[in-house]
Amino acid sequence: MDFVGSPEWRVADVAPAYRPSHRRETDPPPVPVKILIAGGFGVGKTTTVGAISEIVPLTTEAEMTQAGIGVDEPGAGTGKTTTTVAMDFGCVTIDHSLKLYLFGTPGQARFGFMWDDLSRGALGALVVVDSSRLDECYPAVDYFERAGVPFVVAVNAFHGRLEHSLEEIRWALAVPENVPIIRFDARDRLSVRDGLLVVLEQALARAMPG
Repeated sequence: MDFVGSPEWRVADVAPAYRPSHRRETDPPPVPVKILIAGGFGVGKTTTVGAISEIVPLTTEAEMTQAGIGVDEPGAGTGKTTTTVAMDFGCVTIDHSLKLYLFGTPGQARFGFMWDDLSRGALGALVVVDSSRLDECYPAVDYFERAGVPFVVAVNAFHGRLEHSLEEIRWALAVPENVPIIRFDARDRLSVRDGLLVVLEQALARAMPG
């Protein structure tokens, strides 16, 4: 399904904003870190950003129409009627020393030209996967492997279940053992937080080999 008209910035209503603990006035400013939330169309990227962001996230979503049937397929049972045509943006303070800036990428291949700009300066990426549509995430996995950006494959448990085991998904995606594959729920802020912490661990391991 395609989108109609020009995309407009709007606030997302996918989840209440996350509220971290308050900083003390004597604490130094947190270090800013850029993380990408990537993956195919309709896998839960906008929901992921909205679930954890401590600000009301910004999105660039546009309505889908019948013109794109067969091009943009959101997957059965998602109820998705909009599509991200530029990016999602949110942020979360992990602790007093670290603040993550989250950039959700558009999922369709025709918006792939934006990925180079969005990934510039990113410390790592969370690649969100729908286990019933693994083919949707191949471009994201290939992109970060080629770019040398540390990433974690996060399998979104739609309706609380996975279509395949994590090991089967690893085999199907040909993801090496040093790339974590985790199960998570894009709607649950604690689950998203844990996924982002795995991304940070992966980036730290890459920065400090051995």
